[in-house]
Amino acid sequence: MAVLSCFKAYDIRGKLGEELNEDIAYRIGRAFGEMLHLKTIVVGGDVRLTSKNLKQALAHGLRDTGTDVIDIGVSGTEEIYFATSYLGTYGGIEVTASHNPVDYNGMKLVREQSRPISGDTGLRDIQRLVEQNNFARSRVARGTYCHVEVLEAYVDRLMGYIDLANFRKPMTLVLNSGNGTAGHVVDVIERRFRQAGAPVDFITVHHQPDGNFPNGIPNPLLPECRQDTIDVVRHVGADIGIAFDGDFDRCFLFDEQGCFIESYYIVGLLAEVFLHKEPGANIIHDPRLIWNTVDIVRTAGGTPVMSKTGHAFIKERMRKENAVYGGEMSAHHYFRDFFYCDSGMIPWLLVVELMAVRGLSLSQLVEKRMKAYPVSGEINRKLRDAGAALSKIREQYEAVASDVDTTDGFSFAFNNWRFNIRRSNTEPVVRLNVEARGDISLMEEKTREILALMDNY
Repeated sequence: MAVLSCFKAYDIRGKLGEELNEDIAYRIGRAFGEMLHLKTIVVGGDVRLTSKNLKQALAHGLRDTGTDVIDIGVSGTEEIYFATSYLGTYGGIEVTASHNPVDYNGMKLVREQSRPISGDTGLRDIQRLVEQNNFARSRVARGTYCHVEVLEAYVDRLMGYIDLANFRKPMTLVLNSGNGTAGHVVDVIERRFRQAGAPVDFITVHHQPDGNFPNGIPNPLLPECRQDTIDVVRHVGADIGIAFDGDFDRCFLFDEQGCFIESYYIVGLLAEVFLHKEPGANIIHDPRLIWNTVDIVRTAGGTPVMSKTGHAFIKERMRKENAVYGGEMSAHHYFRDFFYCDSGMIPWLLVVELMAVRGLSLSQLVEKRMKAYPVSGEINRKLRDAGAALSKIREQYEAVASDVDTTDGFSFAFNNWRFNIRRSNTEPVVRLNVEARGDISLMEEKTREILALMDNY
């Protein structure tokens, strides 16, 4: 029995051909349907050149278990989250590899009510059935297949987060879809602004979907993928730049000067927005960078709740705590009224509205927080011996730290600085994040210090 490496901690993702192909996609459909005894499931796919065929193979496998399949067409991951709950289906699957290289693809799976399926909640059972590939002939009628349009209803839900009457002064937005899947949603949102008479101009960049990704893989976390957004923001004098990853479950923001804003500060900004609307609410955050978020949440009268990194863990904790909002410094933002799921569209809508209401630029909204809690940004390293490196770092810092937390990897806090170091759940790298209290030089010094230790491994 061959072990399939495309099954990851949170989803399915692999290199085309050797790790993921149409036969494996068909078997995933069979396994998903047989394990969950599905009645109806919704499927969608991103713009990658292989997504349509993989989706069809997946649908064939589902239908062979008697499952009825609803196809919402080309879509982002959050459209599947929406459609699963909106249509009341028993689950949903998005065919996507998000920001991975062009020769990759994958799938993100949810069950009823858009609850995530991960390694701890059924994905390993699906993997076992797929690897065994011992499916019995189905004794039920083959499932049906149909197309359903949910785009307008989905955008209705997005627009419910803001009040277009708040947009009274002209604004210019630059939106970079990276030739990914976001463009069709941006078009509908732009039309809603125009119909409401809001004086907001949308300048689109790399807007047309193209699975060849002629302008590079849509992954704005990589500095080399940011320049086109920066250039257009500066050229047109825009108020904000917004760049999406491939399946647009994340958005990344640039201020009016074209400066990239670490998503950590956006988490704090949105936490404050929701606590203004719902005083005393719970706010979920991940353990990598915490001081700014905890400070804002407590000052605003809310309760900060730490969760292990990763969308499945955050969503589970969101439901447990009935949290109104949750955010990760990796630019995943979660919303109770969006089925406790992450969205890459809701955050920028809220930030743009906040700019309009307060009459402040994005740089003005975050500059004090950036000075109060400077950060290294996430630094990724491929190491020869990650285990030895982590052991050495723990040995060096644990005994002298004022606080040690092992929620996810190791977090060591000291009087004026802290850091988190962890193995990635999705890539073969070690991730480092360092922050300080109002001292950028200290943060930079400690970052160099830890990296020097890592370089020995």
